[in-house]
Amino acid sequence: MEVPDAIFRLANSDGVDISVRIGRSGITKPLVKELSDQLGRRKIVKVKANKGVASEREQRSQIFVELAEVTNSILVFKRGNVAVFWSGK
Repeated sequence: MEVPDAIFRLANSDGVDISVRIGRSGITKPLVKELSDQLGRRKIVKVKANKGVASEREQRSQIFVELAEVTNSILVFKRGNVAVFWSGK
């Protein structure tokens, strides 16, 4: 699914704060539940992978892609250790 321009602009704005953090444990059931719950309440959710989770860019990218899959969301963009997910609604 293509991300609408309005969603992409919103995801890139400073008005969206990080509301989910990925800790050293990586992707856990509580993390997936929290992200899913937030996606049910909001259009977009900003997620940050804490330092130590994945030091390599490819590892972080894989974590974000996997999160999108398990939450049935769309990865709007990823930059460094921050990613924005869209519920698709």
